[in-house]
Amino acid sequence: MALVKLQTQNFRNLAPDPVGFSPSFNLLYGANGSGKSSALEAIAYLGLGRSFRVSRHQAVVSHGHSKLTVFGALDSGLSNNEDQSGTAEGSTGIAHRLGISRDVSAKETALRVDGEAVRSLSSLAMHLPVSVIDPGVFDIVAGGPGKRRQFLDWLVFHVEPSFSVMWQQCQRVTSQRNQTLRNGRLDESLLRVWDSQFGALAETLSDVREQVFRQFKAAFDSVLQELDASWTEGLKLEFYPGWDRSRSLVDILASHREQERRMGHTLYGPNRADIRLKLGGRPVAETFSRGQQKTLVILMKIAQGKVLSDLGKQVTFLLDDINAELDVRHRIMLVHKLQDLRCQVFITSIEHPEPDVLWGDRDAPEYRMFHVEHGKLTEE
Repeated sequence: MALVKLQTQNFRNLAPDPVGFSPSFNLLYGANGSGKSSALEAIAYLGLGRSFRVSRHQAVVSHGHSKLTVFGALDSGLSNNEDQSGTAEGSTGIAHRLGISRDVSAKETALRVDGEAVRSLSSLAMHLPVSVIDPGVFDIVAGGPGKRRQFLDWLVFHVEPSFSVMWQQCQRVTSQRNQTLRNGRLDESLLRVWDSQFGALAETLSDVREQVFRQFKAAFDSVLQELDASWTEGLKLEFYPGWDRSRSLVDILASHREQERRMGHTLYGPNRADIRLKLGGRPVAETFSRGQQKTLVILMKIAQGKVLSDLGKQVTFLLDDINAELDVRHRIMLVHKLQDLRCQVFITSIEHPEPDVLWGDRDAPEYRMFHVEHGKLTEE
């Protein structure tokens, strides 16, 4: 499914007018501060429940207001016909209508799917897999394990939606366990209870993560085979669950009790999971150039899209200001791969997009182009 209609209220500087999008490519251009990235942020709210630029909802709601709303309509998916040049709601019709509102003063969020209130953000997000490629995403390689864990868990959720419930349960137990560890007087009997629950959840959660990682790794290897990139020879991607699974996690926690008590938090388990990327036994963050790291992240994102595409799911990619990070050759490679995967794509730029440059020697697919000014998207 693809987002074919977007409407917002009190979302940054965006105009409240409804906008229709292509289920294929959408090109947004305009000056800095015109609202290009804000439009992508609004889309992200429907698929992620948050902004990809800031962590606070207060920073997104329009000045002088306390409540923001984002509404979106999804079509029923791309047809077998490459020509998707129909109206915004398309000949395939609307499959789902999604809505999210956030009252920042009351700190309350309301979610709706097809007119019905839902309690879980996952009920909203499962309909619109949103993947962001912006300057911050390149920290997946150079950043800490949390970035890569988030990268993997996004894919795990969209492959196996029940993962969200397991992850939330594990988060709650981890929080309770950490609180117990930080108490001045360690309650060993209570800690053993949390260890038992944590160990059982950790095994189940890690099984799902490992299964999806294998799918991702197969897709990533397939993407590499299609490229002439000698610098990736010997590259290894490995899933680290957060502890040595040849041993019981409960036993590991018991044997490191004093270490965890001193640190005041859980040091082993799925909260420490990672995707380890190595070349010649060394982390690629130490061996790859910045340009190679960026390319690697792009290939990983494409592999994510391929996994979901193979499962019949269409990903909506948000490419925000990639001209500042990628040269022409890499931009062409990226849009070609996303076109092959039949993804929905939004691309922002300051300059007026030139399809002949963006797609190189390949014919451009169906696309819609919008000039953004003062928060208003005008189709050209």
